[in-house]
Amino acid sequence: MKILHINKFFDYRGGAEQYLHRLMEKQVEAGHEVHVLSTRASSNVKSDDAKYFIHQFDYSKPEGWKKDAKKAKAFIWNVEAKRAAERIVKDVKPDVIHLHNVYHHLSTSILDPIRRSGIHCVQTLHDLKLACPNYSMFTEGKVCERCKGGKYWNPIFHHCLASSTLANMLAAFEMSMTKIRKSYEKTVHTFICPSNFLRDKMIEWGEPASKFTVLRNPADISSSIATGGGGYLLYAGRLTIGKGVETLIRASARIPTFPLRIAGTGPEEERLKHLVRSLGASHITFLGFVHPNELAKIRANAEAVVAPSIQYENSPLSVLEAMGQGVPVLASKLGGNAELIDDEVQGLLAVPGDVAAWVANIQQFLSLSPASRREMGEKGRERIKQQHGWEEHLEGLEGIYG
Repeated sequence: MKILHINKFFDYRGGAEQYLHRLMEKQVEAGHEVHVLSTRASSNVKSDDAKYFIHQFDYSKPEGWKKDAKKAKAFIWNVEAKRAAERIVKDVKPDVIHLHNVYHHLSTSILDPIRRSGIHCVQTLHDLKLACPNYSMFTEGKVCERCKGGKYWNPIFHHCLASSTLANMLAAFEMSMTKIRKSYEKTVHTFICPSNFLRDKMIEWGEPASKFTVLRNPADISSSIATGGGGYLLYAGRLTIGKGVETLIRASARIPTFPLRIAGTGPEEERLKHLVRSLGASHITFLGFVHPNELAKIRANAEAVVAPSIQYENSPLSVLEAMGQGVPVLASKLGGNAELIDDEVQGLLAVPGDVAAWVANIQQFLSLSPASRREMGEKGRERIKQQHGWEEHLEGLEGIYG
């Protein structure tokens, strides 16, 4: 089978990209011919399809009115992306097109040639962007569902995506037009949701239930269970407000005997480092970006992995990977987390954003015997074996591909 994946980034910056690379590797091993369309960046993994890749705009900062005008146009309708999609579809002639995160950097322009090709198209929903302009249903420091019912003018008043009013106007316009045209709904045959939570939320927001199916994200299962022994907690993920790392830091600062290591980068990195310094929390260290292979080693020695999000979670890769290694998980009881972790079984669940609750969560974990912690890890690993294996995931995908 010839499979064409399309994602706006082709490095390892987030969970969607890490999943994409692993999936492509697995599909090649299974004998499929795999191709990809993305944007160009120095951090990209090498690809024979790089000749099709398009310019990657930096939407995170203003760059002068000429460049910003060009970016705004591409944000709504990226002509280069449309032409690249036409070329690669014509040249490769894939049997199936698998979309991932394509929003903004590739734009809905790529959907027209896909739809005209008649090739079966599916999309994995790695976040909430199909319904929410800012991807996460999170703004002003808390969960937000203001746009429900097509009220896509809200980003203008609440600055959901950026500080610039113009940027939020563009996002509101792009989302409104996408929904009016039903761009994704008319192109994608099946939307793949990694959690029941995400499927139910999309249907609740008016998406057609018949187009949605749940296929749980896979995770590698280690050959042997991690035993911990490092004496530290580990956070691994993006450093953004919604990930709740500030809550974790403030809770950890009250338990200085239990070190916390933070792996990852993001827009909140400097502010969080300043917070750690201001709290005098020398037991909290930042590791920066850590390659997945090295991260697995650090995780194997951790006592537990923490996932303190204050925004809806879908099916966090950091949680799945920890469970696959047999590492207990301390997580916020929000979104899809409760589908992965039963409280006091594979780990512990805490109230999101509540520092006192997280202090209690960590202290409860500390009170457990080493044997109890290992049992949590073993049960987590067993859940991954039963519900999140790669073999089952690939079989499920092939069934969806048709």
